[in-house]
Amino acid sequence: MAVVIIVADGARPDTLVSAMERGIAPALSRLRDEGGMYTLTSVFPSVTGPAYAPFLMGRYPGPIGLPGLRWYDRARTTSRLPGNSRSYVGPDMRHVDSDLDRDAPTVFEMVPSSIAALNVIGRGLEPSARLGRGLGFIARTARTHFSGNVNGWLAIDRDIARELADRIRSARPDFAFAALSGIDKTSHSEGHSSTWVDKATQIVDWAVARIREDAERAHLWESMHIWVVSDHGHSPVAAHEDLAGLIRDMGYRTIAHPFVYSTRGEVAVMVSGNAMAHIYLNLAKRSRPWLADLGGRWAPIRDRLLARESVDLMILPVAPGACEVHGRARGHARMTWSHGLVSYEPFTGDPLGIGTQDRLDEMESYDVTLASDYPDSLVQISHLSDSQRSGEIILSASRNWDFRARYEPIPHASSHGALHRDHMLVPLLLSRPANTRPRRTVDVMPSALRALGVTPPKRLDGKSFL
Repeated sequence: MAVVIIVADGARPDTLVSAMERGIAPALSRLRDEGGMYTLTSVFPSVTGPAYAPFLMGRYPGPIGLPGLRWYDRARTTSRLPGNSRSYVGPDMRHVDSDLDRDAPTVFEMVPSSIAALNVIGRGLEPSARLGRGLGFIARTARTHFSGNVNGWLAIDRDIARELADRIRSARPDFAFAALSGIDKTSHSEGHSSTWVDKATQIVDWAVARIREDAERAHLWESMHIWVVSDHGHSPVAAHEDLAGLIRDMGYRTIAHPFVYSTRGEVAVMVSGNAMAHIYLNLAKRSRPWLADLGGRWAPIRDRLLARESVDLMILPVAPGACEVHGRARGHARMTWSHGLVSYEPFTGDPLGIGTQDRLDEMESYDVTLASDYPDSLVQISHLSDSQRSGEIILSASRNWDFRARYEPIPHASSHGALHRDHMLVPLLLSRPANTRPRRTVDVMPSALRALGVTPPKRLDGKSFL
């Protein structure tokens, strides 16, 4: 048996449905008809990189060391340069594997016969099994990213799709994983409903059709699974908040990318997606300061941000297993969790809009939030709040806003990263029917191991749908 996972990075469920209904993705339509299409919840932050951890590790990203695309290293154990921060947009991407919890295995470590492309997480993958590698390819992707070259991203996707199909046909790996980033890149640049997104979707469709055709010709299709999934959605952006500049203008010495090489910072602003952010306070402290009361010096940051139109939700971790959830102009609630059970109690309001909830397990938490504006929010907030690498303030942006007004190569027309529906709901297409209902992206990795007959690790956040 072989499993091929293609990540249509940034695709929303309605995007793929529209493409199939308009006849521009016939291979994806065929998968849907034969196997099924499901809507899953992604993770918070809903950002490329952290949101790949479910596919390749079966884990939520925060607890295993990926609280965001950018984060601040209080402990000074991973990032030793002045500024003590990570940004996986650029050279720091080479540190992802070493930043991850060593006790959380990747699928590549468990399935030696693997190949992958643009996978961000690659621990356990042999160099010869990495597609799209080398200094020339890195330079090409960097040049394409920083120039905002939409056609360039589609060309990269075409080359990766072709190389992936060729390698699957020649090497016949047990497990293949490839991320095609054209939908995400064109969405950021041109908007998620643009014709450029259609062009990127057609490349995904071509890859599925070619891999299937090769497998059928070799009489291997009956022993192959092809799954197409996404890591996050997208939503339009009309305004960009200069979050770092806002806090700097309040009189705090602030570090934020790209200018992080300072030893005098008081506040670190780490934006991902760009619709979520971690804000780290009291940077001189090397262990996480659980600020049960953001009084005194830091209260003005909380109060000023909660008054901003750009801020939808503010999460304030107050202790391990507890946080406050604030909604702009919607009051706040308190969340607590222990032994896999989570409770949510509105205090001055109900920012998540789900009412009082007492000691729900993960399935109950999923069910009670699925129809809300924040699907799977109870589980996602609890895991990110407890991450040792998370900030003292965690923000999720309002619709039509993001948190990075400066230093992006191109102005974003669409963004992601937040907890709201358009970012958190993603499609899953299967070539064969699932045995049970797929719910979360963390279910993908244990399902792949089940298909391959590989014993899963003792700790996983997902459950197999096979």
